[in-house]
Amino acid sequence: MIKRALQLVEHDVVDSALRTVSFGKQGLNALEIALQNGLGDSFREAVELIGEIDGRVVVTGVGKSGHIGRKIAASLASTGTPSFFVHPVEANHGDLGMIAPGDVVLALSWGGETAELQGIVSFTRRFSIPLIALTSGAISTLAREADVVLLLPREQEACPHGLAPTTSTLMQLAMGDALAVALLEARGFSAVDFRIYHPGGKLGAMLSHVSDLMHTGERVPLVQKGVLMSEAIHELSRKRFGCVGVVDEDGCLCGVVSDGDLARHLDRNLGETIVDEVMTRNPKTVGKETLATAAMALLNKHSIGALIVVDEGRKPVGIVHFHDLLRVGVA
Repeated sequence: MIKRALQLVEHDVVDSALRTVSFGKQGLNALEIALQNGLGDSFREAVELIGEIDGRVVVTGVGKSGHIGRKIAASLASTGTPSFFVHPVEANHGDLGMIAPGDVVLALSWGGETAELQGIVSFTRRFSIPLIALTSGAISTLAREADVVLLLPREQEACPHGLAPTTSTLMQLAMGDALAVALLEARGFSAVDFRIYHPGGKLGAMLSHVSDLMHTGERVPLVQKGVLMSEAIHELSRKRFGCVGVVDEDGCLCGVVSDGDLARHLDRNLGETIVDEVMTRNPKTVGKETLATAAMALLNKHSIGALIVVDEGRKPVGIVHFHDLLRVGVA
């Protein structure tokens, strides 16, 4: 193992980082120009081809292209395009059986002459499985064999020796993201669909609906319009949500009494006051299908601690507290 002492001083390190970013920007700019020209037509063909298949997108590549390929496969799968990664070496030792008619293969190779890809390329040709090449090798073996070629512009690597894949892998990654997003938009893939594939973590929490988090039934603090405040205070204290909903004779929400309302009326004899005189009319509410993030934004905007959840007829069906949102990671 070759190990040498670092020779860079602090400002040299930053200069190096800036050069790397600059080369990356140049690569992305070249990619943008290419998409506005011939690459755009090939990109459209690739999206249409993937959109027409009944199977999956099988992504493959070796080395750094393989690492980028894994990320592309994961991005496609998480945005509604069934996809997985197959290592070409493993494919040559039995994993070709993972590729089936109805699939499409997306092969990554910067130069297009990666020897390890030969088995997969031959397999796709033998069984008429569509092959998309993501490469910069216009006259390479991979490009000649592919049904669609996503030809990347050749730009200088950030590596001073021009050897370590840097600018090239950034462009590969950008093209993979572009494919995933284009397919997502073409399918009308919604936030609701997105949550199906992302149930965990902060992202899953952000895509949760109020119906997933709200308290229902006897847990909802409610009193009838016209009752004394003593009854509302008892309900507020018993349920501990910081507010109590007030419903009219039809069961529709007509107001809310909160801790803040009580504080504003401490100079009154609340024991002999009816809720109608204290409640906040036309309170802020949400529906069951409201996203948790939207509910949190409403709470923050109006500095309130809880929201009554109502149906289309404004009848209360639940309550959601900001603690419920914080508990699942919405912030």
